[in-house]
Amino acid sequence: MVKPWPRTPPGYAGPTVATYLDKILAAHRGAALAGNRDLPRLVAEAEDGPPTRGFKAALGAASGTAVIAELKRRSPSKGPLALDLVPGVTAKVFAGAGATCLSVLTDQEFFGGSAADLAQARAAVDLPVLRKDFTVCPADVCDARLMGADAVLLIVGALSADELAELLALARRLQLDALVEVHDEAEAGVALAAGADLVGVNQRDLSTFEVDTDRAVRVADRLPDGIVRVAESGIRTRDDVQRLASAGFDAVLVDEAIVSAPDPGAALAALCGA
Repeated sequence: MVKPWPRTPPGYAGPTVATYLDKILAAHRGAALAGNRDLPRLVAEAEDGPPTRGFKAALGAASGTAVIAELKRRSPSKGPLALDLVPGVTAKVFAGAGATCLSVLTDQEFFGGSAADLAQARAAVDLPVLRKDFTVCPADVCDARLMGADAVLLIVGALSADELAELLALARRLQLDALVEVHDEAEAGVALAAGADLVGVNQRDLSTFEVDTDRAVRVADRLPDGIVRVAESGIRTRDDVQRLASAGFDAVLVDEAIVSAPDPGAALAALCGA
């Protein structure tokens, strides 16, 4: 049963901010606390959605290392990346260049994305699509399903253990896969304890937005067999992909290296080994 929402999350201290992550989460937590939608009705509406495409299944069935190609207009740390991006066009380019799945930023304030970006990208191709956003409450999970996503992102560092378990259970109820994102071994333990079976190791520190390209390799050994493993951020070359595959990763999520390239399709094809 979905508990009443909004409620003040454990550890939430209001809008005082110090880092990129603090600022983003303060905005999303504030919106969740200010929301007054009927959650049971929202869940029921999301449950009635059309079938999803199987994000996790697509990654697991890929020949070789699966590549999740991200549509991202801008970044809080890097600024503009692809402000003139046309979601349907870019989605087709990425599908043609070998992407297994897509990831679409839907945060408007910090990344310039939208629900419309996701809907347009998904309508243009047959690939499963991840809603890339800062999910902090059940309504966010429902919104992902209603806008057409096949998977939702749950960031361990942005949620309490109870919130993670609750949102993971709701995602499964709504037939959404959940990419549970971690940044170190301790967070990997939290993800596994919650029952995550699709785990992303983000090499970008969400407090500073700096990338540590050894992070994924260090955390990989903490993830047991049977978990679909995704390495995220800092992946720019085919050698990077092969190194992560050797460390046990089933997939990589690639963002800035392709979306800001002069020829995004060629950049993605090179990463895919074409």
